[in-house]
Amino acid sequence: MESCGGVYQQNGKAIDPFVLFANEGCNLMRVRLWHSPHSVWSGYDDVKKTMQRAKENNMAVLLDFHYSDTWADPQHQVIPAAWQHTGSLEILADSLYNYTYNTLQKLDKAGLVPLMVQIGNEVNIEIIQPADDMITNSINWKRNIFLLNKGIAAVDDFNKTSGNNIRKMIHLAQPENAFWWMHEATDNGLADFEWIGLSYYPKWSTYKFQEIPQALDSLRQLYGRQVMIVETAYPHTMLDADAAGNILGKEALIAEYPATPQGQLDYLTDLVRLTRDGGGHGVVYWEPAWISTSCSTLWGQGSHWDNATFFDAANGNEALPAFDFFDTNTYK
Repeated sequence: MESCGGVYQQNGKAIDPFVLFANEGCNLMRVRLWHSPHSVWSGYDDVKKTMQRAKENNMAVLLDFHYSDTWADPQHQVIPAAWQHTGSLEILADSLYNYTYNTLQKLDKAGLVPLMVQIGNEVNIEIIQPADDMITNSINWKRNIFLLNKGIAAVDDFNKTSGNNIRKMIHLAQPENAFWWMHEATDNGLADFEWIGLSYYPKWSTYKFQEIPQALDSLRQLYGRQVMIVETAYPHTMLDADAAGNILGKEALIAEYPATPQGQLDYLTDLVRLTRDGGGHGVVYWEPAWISTSCSTLWGQGSHWDNATFFDAANGNEALPAFDFFDTNTYK
């Protein structure tokens, strides 16, 4: 965003967004890593810079291995181009292992070891699939678990050789999907890990807002893992700052929380309370800094999320009340 002219403001003055988030109480930054992206963004060098800025501002990092060159989600788990012709499942798994291990080794040498890592992003479907033959309605569990376990093993082996203690997370979209997925994965031999990470967007979930504690507590009890919401969002306006179009429209709203700056803050404050009530240990917002700029995505120029950031596009990207969500005193 900064490279495309984006400026963030607080009290009418430009501010480094990393400084702003840290000053407001953010203690964990979730960072996306693509294998070989088609731009300079979200590859290793870019991620390294982001992690350095997070470290300089005393924020820990949750490193999100997408195992793809582009967005990985419940409908897309596209194999990196570099791995397309590996020839066998064993070689593909070794590629995943070596990539994970070597990435952590390079970050260690740079003094940037993450606090925790995601072994894949929203892995509701089978990971590392060919782009032209994507299967979304069934999973080859033997293949899927073999690959996921290689990622887990890479982190475990790196911890042993380096003396670090990076925690491992499996990330699934929407709580309802975590139950069937974890059941199948456990039955098929998923290796040990510490965290279940969840995306929770009311727009796409069958769980109503007030049911979140029940979902989190059930997952904790059934599978003996810590639980964190690693993606959520809520609009602060229905206005669109550019021609890109916003993903979160009126259908994303909950009746008690209007699309206003206060409504957005109230949603987050209550979600943190509900997460704690269910025994969860954290809430990460996606994506609070995706302001409208001259940058382009695969789908158009600008931001598809400008109405759900922590910044007011109609007022020079002034910081919104949503930043109070980081203040733990809010939840006492």
